[in-house]
Amino acid sequence: MEHPDHAFSELFEQLGLASDAASIKRFIEHNSPLPADMELPNAPCWNEGQAEFLREAIEEDADWAEVVDHLDVSMRKA
Repeated sequence: MEHPDHAFSELFEQLGLASDAASIKRFIEHNSPLPADMELPNAPCWNEGQAEFLREAIEEDADWAEVVDHLDVSMRKA
């Protein structure tokens, strides 16, 4: 099954967050780095709906999974 590609900014839109480059950078800088033992959906920066979306994207290897993985990596950098 082929998954559509989603832009990083589209993920932020889907999460109900500002999706311009400066806002994305600020969000990541403000909420990073995540502890190594914390799963992305469990980060305190998400509300319940956002966490559930991220969890489902990862668990179901949904079409959002690749860009969610990119977010995960971005939020682990110091």
